[in-house]
Amino acid sequence: MILGGGYTAGPSLHGPKLASLAAADERANALGQPGSTAMKRIVILISGRGSNMRSIVQACESENWPARVAAVISNRADAAGLAFAEQHGIATAVVEHKAFAGREAFDAALAQAIDGHAPDVVVLAGFMRILGAECVRRYEGRMLNIHPSLLPAFPGLHTHRRAIEAGCKISGATVHFVTPALDHGPIVLQAAVPVLPADDEDALSKRVLAKEHVIYPRAVRWFIEGQLRTERGVVTQVLGEPQLVS
Repeated sequence: MILGGGYTAGPSLHGPKLASLAAADERANALGQPGSTAMKRIVILISGRGSNMRSIVQACESENWPARVAAVISNRADAAGLAFAEQHGIATAVVEHKAFAGREAFDAALAQAIDGHAPDVVVLAGFMRILGAECVRRYEGRMLNIHPSLLPAFPGLHTHRRAIEAGCKISGATVHFVTPALDHGPIVLQAAVPVLPADDEDALSKRVLAKEHVIYPRAVRWFIEGQLRTERGVVTQVLGEPQLVS
């Protein structure tokens, strides 16, 4: 399970809620501003094979981003993606969640591992742990996640099964900023995938994953190159590139 979250924008916003939203927007917009020559640092969190992590690493290298993947961190020592990272000369670390008595202790150890690499952006790529609100806020405006549905539809688990059972004709994936509510962060980029009459959960999952490998590197690059603007919880691609892929 992964965390997302968002703010409700509109006329009803006022007082502390509006101030919190504005502060989050400022943090997001202050990061990755265009014109910076500094090499940005990316830390990626995984729990398994890390296929989205691989697509980001490969895109960063082949497209010559002004960035590098500084580290790949997992909560599982047997995560297959760690070997891929090591083969590409990327630092790796394991923070086993089972070694800690509770979420707060795990979050603190994970944050220490992340901060050791001074990331400009933290990318959740199949990281199957729920992070506490304090940990999420630590990286507010600079933590991205991908979720296998067209949010806000079907947050949480078993998204493909639920989409098929609901009779959806279209599904997809969403890249979003992470905030403390589950899978409801400001949306950066989405990919739409048709749900075919013969689809089962596995068939739909494979087609959505293929789109994830396209949109996640693109969204991370936009962030790195300062091409995202957030206002009242709504993310805009400042160069006008499409934020929906089909």
